[in-house]
Amino acid sequence: MDDRVPTAHQITVEHSFETAHRLPHLGGKCTSLHGHSWRVAVSVIAPRLSDEATVVEFSALKAGIRHWIDTHLDHGTMLGVQDALVEPLAAAECKVFRFGTGHACLAGEAEALAADLMWPTVEAVAVLVRRMSQVVLAGLPCAAGARVGRVFVRETDLNSATTGPLDGS
Repeated sequence: MDDRVPTAHQITVEHSFETAHRLPHLGGKCTSLHGHSWRVAVSVIAPRLSDEATVVEFSALKAGIRHWIDTHLDHGTMLGVQDALVEPLAAAECKVFRFGTGHACLAGEAEALAADLMWPTVEAVAVLVRRMSQVVLAGLPCAAGARVGRVFVRETDLNSATTGPLDGS
């Protein structure tokens, strides 16, 4: 075995959650409010292992990601801030996560991660989950150079999106 060949180490954590959304700007059947059983897979990569022989401790990463998703997205509704359903759902004390607030003063800390994403498409949800995962990882002890790599989000058995670095990591 040649240990001189550059390598990277990767771990992946997964989670699932139930959330509704709608995409009125696209037309078609996604204009109607509908829900999905979403699945996410978040990969963290590092050029070398920590002194503890880890990229990042699995349980801490899982706990952080799952807590954020369960608090802000699970059993709620994701809507664009311009969506006419935001106010009535919020008035009914439903959990609503707004995309596209545009300004930090309009968004809570969590919604600020999606302030520039106008609608909760599967692609935008993947970006949101990646950004959130970067915040979680930044608060954990991990290997030097560890970073969030690819994030995979599945909204149905047939529809998914992946986001991450262009270098294929």
